[in-house]
Amino acid sequence: MRLVNLNVVFVSLLVLIEVVSVCNGRVLSPAFYRKSCPQIGRIVRSITWSKVAANPTLAAKLLRLHYHDCFVRGCDASILIDSTSGNTAEKDAIPNRSIGGYDVIDEIKTKLEEECPDIVSCADIVALAARDAVSYQFGRPMWQVLTGRKDGRVSLATEASRDLPSGNANFTTLQQQFAGLGLNIIDLVALSGAHTIGVAHCAVFQRRLNATGKGDADPSLDPEYAQFLRTQCTTPPNPAVAVALDANSSVSFDSHYFVGLRHNKGLLGSDAALLTDPRSARVVKSFQGFHVFMANFGLSMKKMGAIGVKKGARDDGEIRKNCRVVNAAN
Repeated sequence: MRLVNLNVVFVSLLVLIEVVSVCNGRVLSPAFYRKSCPQIGRIVRSITWSKVAANPTLAAKLLRLHYHDCFVRGCDASILIDSTSGNTAEKDAIPNRSIGGYDVIDEIKTKLEEECPDIVSCADIVALAARDAVSYQFGRPMWQVLTGRKDGRVSLATEASRDLPSGNANFTTLQQQFAGLGLNIIDLVALSGAHTIGVAHCAVFQRRLNATGKGDADPSLDPEYAQFLRTQCTTPPNPAVAVALDANSSVSFDSHYFVGLRHNKGLLGSDAALLTDPRSARVVKSFQGFHVFMANFGLSMKKMGAIGVKKGARDDGEIRKNCRVVNAAN
């Protein structure tokens, strides 16, 4: 397991940059667009920060957009493709129906096509916008994003429903899903920490409030917190009501999620599952310190951002002109 001690974070960061580049045929680089589109960082940051300033909830949406893209077919912007009469795309799968931020990606892509036509992939825009959305709060980039991804040409709702982790998953299922993507237990806990911002609808966690069908709450939930959730979701009953994933800081990216989790106030079953394994529980405890969490979160985001990277035409990769539509065949 990767060490979480801050004393080794800098060394780990340098090593990870090389590992990610080598594992992907050296297609990913922090300077991929240095010559072809040097203004990419300024453009993505400017648009993303202006949108998050106007609507702070966009930070969670753009971060989740990146997660849900990478967990299905890798980080190839397949989640951005619109459905057609002959195909239901990822974005219309049930787990993705609450995803947002597509209009922000569209605006960034339009500007980049004006400045650097046919150069910047939608997949890289998604990765950069997720980082910049979280970073707005701090006024500086909180982790380095490697670029050089290509966009995929396939998007299937059935794959999203199959591959995205469930909010009710137990630890064994979560560990297996993450391991299948090259992510370890520290990555699982760190990436779960994204739940420090954003909301979940009552329908996602309703079963935790009626664990056996007799109105009794999941015993792993703090009783007072369970009662609070009932008031939010059942008076009157409305599965569409949204509740903050982190009760006290839903628009602030911090480590409070882990503090609440250790007090049995994890909203989702998959949150509570992190306490059921002694290894992940130890990581949860260490991540109560923000600087330790943030250093590891950045490392895990870089690992996640390298999942299934497409390199070009040989693996069906391209640079889309419009992020919502695959390019026409030549």
